[in-house]
Amino acid sequence: MGNIFGTLFRITTWGESHGGGVGVVVDGCPPGLPLAPEEIQVELDRRRPGQSSIVTQRKESDVVTIYSGVYRGKTTGTPISMMTPNVDQRPEAYDEMRTRFRPSHADFTYQRKFGWRNPEGGGRSSARETVGRVAAGAIARKILQAAGGVEISAFVQRIQDIAMPDNQGFPSREEVEGNPVRCPDAETAARMEERIRRIRKEGDSVGGVVECRVRGLPVGLGAPVFDRLEADLAKAMLSLPATKGFEIGSGFGGTLLKGSEHNDPFERREGRTRTVGNRAGGVLGGISSGEELRFRTAFKPTATILKTQKTVSESGEETEIRGKGRHDPCVLPRAVPIVEAMTALVLVDHWMLHHAQCGTFSFE
Repeated sequence: MGNIFGTLFRITTWGESHGGGVGVVVDGCPPGLPLAPEEIQVELDRRRPGQSSIVTQRKESDVVTIYSGVYRGKTTGTPISMMTPNVDQRPEAYDEMRTRFRPSHADFTYQRKFGWRNPEGGGRSSARETVGRVAAGAIARKILQAAGGVEISAFVQRIQDIAMPDNQGFPSREEVEGNPVRCPDAETAARMEERIRRIRKEGDSVGGVVECRVRGLPVGLGAPVFDRLEADLAKAMLSLPATKGFEIGSGFGGTLLKGSEHNDPFERREGRTRTVGNRAGGVLGGISSGEELRFRTAFKPTATILKTQKTVSESGEETEIRGKGRHDPCVLPRAVPIVEAMTALVLVDHWMLHHAQCGTFSFE
């Protein structure tokens, strides 16, 4: 199974939704990086369930423990192993799913591919697997900040048909975290929150779009053809549970323009060569241009809903199923830190590849 991500900065996530715990092994972190569990915990707290009334009420504190790779507060250059335990488990909520395939879940494909599956919370296909990604992403983010002052900010741009205004400035962490939806526009966030609450009362779910912006990137990250920066970002985002689309810069909207309208002239600004409109989203020819990186990821409505749906059993009999347990009526608010984590993992890997012949990182 594809449990490993990255080339030079490589992570391996492990664990199931209702197993003993979930975690990650990080390989390739340079030595000498100051690192404390509290720095990782900050990001895990943003991802954890039960943090507001519009997300799943599963009670997991997600307290991280670092088992290796850090000595006296600094990384040693050896593999960093981290784990968070699963505490609030209710496997009985999945009894019905042991022999019936949940609509729009991985139950059917896992069963057909492996001949065996863990039905409790979806096992390995559960979004709980992303705990390891966020923990590893916290380390990657710190490397990027130490090496080049890179800033990453993801936020909820749209919930169903409610979208925040375009062309707003780079959102701060305070603006994004200022409401439970994680939309930096307060008026839009209030409408989004009301929509999520209404849909939840109906036993249904909604999807939307997370936008991510990155500033402080140098020119040169990425490579031609197969290792394009946007290609690796797309793979990273589409590897997340519930994702259904990726676009960068002008994205699909750019297809509505003529070349003369879409082309982005160069100019000298602030002492360097810049593009006027950044319609490419910070990437040209698969290589970072030095402009702000901008991309969006689409998330489908949560597949588990509290409504009766038609399905088929493992033996091929037509039947019905109704979702049970504790689930997000909208995954978008908790997806924000996960998108940021995967972005950091891609960027630090490309940064290391770019500087592979230029010595090692220094944190002095």
